[in-house]
Amino acid sequence: MGLLDSVLGSVLGGGGQGGGGGNDMLMKVIGGLLNQGGQGGQGGGGLGGLLGQLTQGGLGNAVQSWVGTGQNMPVTSDQLHSALGADQVSAMAQQAGLSPGDLMGQLARMLPQVVDHMTPNGQLPAAGADITSMLGGLLGGLMKR
Repeated sequence: MGLLDSVLGSVLGGGGQGGGGGNDMLMKVIGGLLNQGGQGGQGGGGLGGLLGQLTQGGLGNAVQSWVGTGQNMPVTSDQLHSALGADQVSAMAQQAGLSPGDLMGQLARMLPQVVDHMTPNGQLPAAGADITSMLGGLLGGLMKR
């Protein structure tokens, strides 16, 4: 989980190792997914659009667990890849400078936690919320755990 720790460290100003360019790109990919609701999202964008896209992609039970107040169901990188679609995954991987498998592995570990923390008490953030700021604050909270 070294890359994840380095990514979180660079976002929080901890510096990570080296230049952190790839890590910065991974954070932009995650922020883009949350801001845009996935490039193929049908639900109007935002976090709700991303969750709708994942639900339509067969991850409905997992998504419900992330939003709900119980335990988060895990997803595999293959499940996430299938739900997002090959074209979107390929574009995101290229943007992040990672292989599609590596990117999906990181997202499969991070998305359940990110969605869980962004939906306290089972509520999506208000329309127009600054998802990028929320993501930075969220990652700060995750680092303290």
